[in-house]
Amino acid sequence: MANRSTTVDRRARIEEMRRAEQARERRNRFLTIGISAVVVLGLVGFGGWVINKENTKQEQQETAAKAPIEGEKSWDAKKLGRNHVQTPVKYDMNPPVGGDHNPVWQNCNGDVYDKPVNDTNAVHSLEHGAVWVTYNKKAVAADLEKLKAKVKKTPYSLMSPVDNQSGAIMLSAWGKQVTVDGADDPRVNAFFTKYVSGPQTPEPGAACTGGIGAGGQGGAGMGQ
Repeated sequence: MANRSTTVDRRARIEEMRRAEQARERRNRFLTIGISAVVVLGLVGFGGWVINKENTKQEQQETAAKAPIEGEKSWDAKKLGRNHVQTPVKYDMNPPVGGDHNPVWQNCNGDVYDKPVNDTNAVHSLEHGAVWVTYNKKAVAADLEKLKAKVKKTPYSLMSPVDNQSGAIMLSAWGKQVTVDGADDPRVNAFFTKYVSGPQTPEPGAACTGGIGAGGQGGAGMGQ
């Protein structure tokens, strides 16, 4: 009888252990499913947040592109000459925002120049849709560093000194120009958003490389 009782007890313990193991497996399975669901929901939520953020950013950019820029000056693009000339040109504004220009453009693929560039080459860059950031000796060094960083990461932009311009920092596009207070002036981003390859561009899609680089080197591209 004792042996039979021991056998029964052992089987009972084994069965109890089996049921406990099955219960643990069910709990683990439910836990795994729950965690997976939370992760999936989290990813979906994060993805939705990213999409919403990008949509908001795009909407803000579109709004900025439509809004007028305070203090901006405009010239009739149709009255700005677009002839290619090899001789110096006397422009009605400084820096120039359009007019007859050199057959070769100034490289404007995020190019920063420490020395003045030829106006007639830079105007050709504006014709291709570039924004030209210029400054004189009154500009604050910290502002210039921020603007250089912005230009370097922005295709269809260039930056150079223009010592005799009226404002410390000025932004120019074809037929458009504004003087800003510094690199953090909100008009900087607004101007870039609106005019880098913007609707004012006479030759959208034209090159900003293959022209004149630092020191007047290059100039393979001509006639566009």
